[in-house]
Amino acid sequence: MGNGWHEWPLVLFTVLGQCVAGALIVCGLGWFAMKDDAAARQRLVRSMFFLWLVMGLGFLASVMHLGSPMRAFNSLNRIGASGLSNEIAAGSVFFAVGGIWWLVAVLGKMPPALGKLWLLVSMVLGIVFVWAMTRVYLIDTVPTWYTGYTTLAFFMTMLLSGPLFAALLLRASRVTFNGTLFASISVLALLISVAIVVLQGMSLATIHSSVQQASALVPDYASLQVWRVVLVTAGLGCWICPLVRRKTPHVAGLLLGLLLVLGGEIIGRGLFYGLHMTVGMAVAG
Repeated sequence: MGNGWHEWPLVLFTVLGQCVAGALIVCGLGWFAMKDDAAARQRLVRSMFFLWLVMGLGFLASVMHLGSPMRAFNSLNRIGASGLSNEIAAGSVFFAVGGIWWLVAVLGKMPPALGKLWLLVSMVLGIVFVWAMTRVYLIDTVPTWYTGYTTLAFFMTMLLSGPLFAALLLRASRVTFNGTLFASISVLALLISVAIVVLQGMSLATIHSSVQQASALVPDYASLQVWRVVLVTAGLGCWICPLVRRKTPHVAGLLLGLLLVLGGEIIGRGLFYGLHMTVGMAVAG
């Protein structure tokens, strides 16, 4: 029993990876919208360096999860048959394709037509990456994970943190950006996340094996989820409050908001790993 922090490399990898995937989509849409402003596009591309820095940190954390980091490439041995191999492959392709697009674009060597197609493919690969993540944990012998809540929760993390990360980069790039639509999407994602917490919390009482009760896996589940929601709400508030007052959010406020949202989602992901249980001799639910 515990809060799942013993799996901190996977916590960081999944949360940061989903954040970057969401941020790239929003930044990409902003890049497409600036078709008549090459200077603003270039400023945005330069700031997108931080996407790949964070993605690199996520992959570094995932390597720490391996018994022997030197054998990391062995995780790709069963592509197509293993959810883990598919996840690493999807993440690696996303990282490579998106990172190479950024490098060529920042050097000013990207042909316009190819750049649009390449970026669009990178955005789609981000969604594929998050989807591949969800498939790793849909294991029928782990009843606490083998639900639609897992898939929803992973994509909600992408929608909660990604747009806010993108808003930070766009603001730092001095790009005019109407974030009301994306802030509304993040608020909707927060409401869905709260619903997931409530429904999943209720379902835990119905899941047990011959030796384990799911609701006993994380004794502080309810209180930690409350802290998670408070942090995420406060983080989104750093973005939304200035928009409500029809003011431009400050870079410092957006950065603080992003850190709060990521902190909340890290708590939530730790709880997810803390809920791991196998069917054992028998399981009911």
